[in-house]
Amino acid sequence: MLYIVPSPIGNLQDITLRALDVLKGADLILAEDTRNSSRLLNHYQIIKPLSPYHQHNEHKVLHHLVDQLLQGKKMALLTDAGTPGVSDPAFLLVRECIKVGVKVECLPGATAFVPALVNSGLPMNRFTFEGFLPPKKGRQTLLKQLAAEERTIVLYESPMRLVKTLEELIGYFGADRPCCVSRELTKIYEENRRGSLREVCDYFKEKGVKGEIVIIVEGVRVSGGRKHRVEEDEEE
Repeated sequence: MLYIVPSPIGNLQDITLRALDVLKGADLILAEDTRNSSRLLNHYQIIKPLSPYHQHNEHKVLHHLVDQLLQGKKMALLTDAGTPGVSDPAFLLVRECIKVGVKVECLPGATAFVPALVNSGLPMNRFTFEGFLPPKKGRQTLLKQLAAEERTIVLYESPMRLVKTLEELIGYFGADRPCCVSRELTKIYEENRRGSLREVCDYFKEKGVKGEIVIIVEGVRVSGGRKHRVEEDEEE
């Protein structure tokens, strides 16, 4: 049995009671970073064997883990924050488990883009989650495609690249496109900065940026289409 266990994105109290029960009952906990996962487990006094599972070793350890699962072990997969598989390793292991008949169960829980989207103040009835933009190859092509996207756009970004990405979005989307940048979600210094792409970009140019970043950008408004739907949403 493989359990996919979402972990808190900041506040350790955001983990579910069921997730704690699964972690306590697992034979082995797979962790993106064993140091980060140890802090969570120690907080709840859970003592279990930990094994690293991340993007640099997932191919190497895949079949060894599946063999153990086939022998009857119960494993729980944790990432540093949020739900495994959402911009974090999980896909390869889940796919292989399904292929060989190992039962997989994903628990509901924290994912950073959901609170960021909800509190952005931008339309959330239709959205596209793009995660991290490609660093080089395919980046410009994707940005051109997203510039014409009518749905609200959800992106992840690192604090070091935030301003550069916002400047790129201005170049492709226009400086006046509404957006919201969320960082340090659920933590003491949580911040949600709303405004136009230019306003938000200028703000973060003058401010040091820390924490994980979620960028929410309103989709393009088209006459008779999205604009009409947005107005309907506001009326409702």
